[in-house]
Formats: sequence, structure tokens, C-alpha cells
Amino acid sequence: MGPRIRKLGVPVATLGLKRGVPFLTAVWRLRQIIHEVKPSIIQGWMYHGNLAAWLGGRFASNTPAIFWNVRQSLYDLRDEKPLTRQVIRVNRLLSSRTDAIIYNSRLSKKQHEAFGFAHAHGIVIPNGIDLERFRFSVDARSRIRADLNIPQDALLVGHVARYHLMKNHAGFLEAAVRVAERIPKTQFVLAGKDVTRENRNLSGVIPRHLTQRFHLLGERKDIPELMSAMDIFCLSSEAEAFPNVLLEAMACGVPCVTTDVGDAAYIIGDIGLVVPPRNIAALADGMERLLSMPEAERRNLGTIARERIVQNFSLGKMVEKYEKVLSFRF
Repeated sequence: MGPRIRKLGVPVATLGLKRGVPFLTAVWRLRQIIHEVKPSIIQGWMYHGNLAAWLGGRFASNTPAIFWNVRQSLYDLRDEKPLTRQVIRVNRLLSSRTDAIIYNSRLSKKQHEAFGFAHAHGIVIPNGIDLERFRFSVDARSRIRADLNIPQDALLVGHVARYHLMKNHAGFLEAAVRVAERIPKTQFVLAGKDVTRENRNLSGVIPRHLTQRFHLLGERKDIPELMSAMDIFCLSSEAEAFPNVLLEAMACGVPCVTTDVGDAAYIIGDIGLVVPPRNIAALADGMERLLSMPEAERRNLGTIARERIVQNFSLGKMVEKYEKVLSFRF
């Protein structure tokens, strides 16, 4: 990200913290940066960044405002790596010494405060997305389907997520196989890091006679175009905080069925379907309900879905809320 930020004319300094670099070297570098920049605000980002932000504040001579940002849910501390668990515990101890803790989801705020994070400092700012980039494109829909050899009249279900157990790709595929058996016109497209046919944990779930109707694409850079090709989108995760992918799909006019994780239900409101996590039958039924809608009704639902994102989750609205919070101290 550094080169992209520098192209905007914004200076970037890094700690060079990576495997093999002594931790104290990075701490010394942080101290140097703080003394050189003399920041008015130090913004942490995620647990390790929050800890660095607090430490940076201790190095400063001008008493900068310290803001933290928490970008994930906290269902169970045991789900985290051992070192991260300790960092989260330290975050808990230091949380009252910040000017504000910004969460990207209401559930995340509730979970962290139940764990012991300072209640009085918590603020929720939902994520926002670029509505110019994420929008429906007729040309992209036709091109993507042609590239993947998917008939233009097929019913296409989409799933976008890196491969991780919490994303529950296997559960999605099991539900999708049920839908494929019931609705012959249905095809499925999955994109995300390590989501390929070489991943036997995924391809092994798909029966041989249905293989041609499942497209495992791996990591893609053209997600808005890919979403334009979809008729419905499915999120199958077992845990989330604020799943951006729902915003992206809805902004592209794609109705969604999602598991009830994080702020997913809040994001889609009554525009789409919410099902319990880890319930394959409910997930399959949800997909089938949206696919069984008349095409005009389903497209109208997608139009309403985009309007909800425009009204509530635009990038501009998120920026305004950050400006308000960060400027409050001054």
C-alpha cells in the first residue's frame, strides 16, 4: 500500500517490522518517527497496531490524541493465535487510556466490551465502499459469463472469500450441491485466495457429475465485474465482524443470502435472507428461495439493495464520520 499512498502525495514511514528484525529495533524506529513527525493524532489499526499507537503516544512530547480501531469480531479468544491472544489482553488493559476506540461493527463493540474493553470509549463507524467502482454493468455481466462459458440465461450464485475455515466454503458447497440438484439451470462461481480446484478440501465436495457447473477461480482483481455476472450472492461464514463483501454485492445490485454473523443482518436489513450459521439445509433453502423468484422481482430486490448501500454505507459517509470523530478532540 505504501507506493499507492505516496502517489497521493502523502509521506509514508515504515518500521520495517518483519520476521528476523529485532522487535526493539522497530520500537526504536517508532520512537524516531514520533519525534520527527510530532503527530496530533495517532490512529491504531487492529490489535497490534493499537498497541503500537499507544506506545507511540508514550514517546510523544506533544500529547497527541490516541485512537484505536478494531476490525474484527471476538467470538472466542481461543480462535486467535497465542501471541495475538496476549496482545488482545494488553489492549484490554490499555483501552481506557485512549481517546476513542472505533469499531467497524456493533457486534464487535458488544463483544469487546463484554471482554473488558473500555465501554465509555467505544464508537461504531460502519465500513463504506466506493459506489462508483461497485455498480452493476451489463457489459461485465455478458463478458464474464462468456469468459467462464456460463450460459447467459443460467442462474449464477456467487461466493467471494479467501479460503479459511471460518468462511465455511465446504458448508457453502454442500448447500450449493443441494441447490444444483434441485435447480438444473443453476451454476456457482467462487473467488478468493486458495479457492481453486487444486484445493481438495473444496473440489472434493463437488460430485463429478456437477463439476462443470462449479467455477473455482482463485484470487481475482475484478470483483465488481464478477459480481455483475451473479444473480444472487451467498455469504456462508461462521464468524464475521462487518462483512464488506455484502456491501459490494448489494452495491452491484445482487440480492444476498447470508448467515447471521457479525453485522450481516444489519447490513442487508429486510432486503435478502438471513439464515443461522452452520446450517446447510437453511443455507440451501435460502438460495433456492431467491433463485425461485421471478427474474423481474429478483432484479427489483437488487435495485433496492443498492439503494440501501447508497443511503447507509457509502465511502463518503464513512469518511464524514471519521472526520467528525477525529476532529472532536480538537
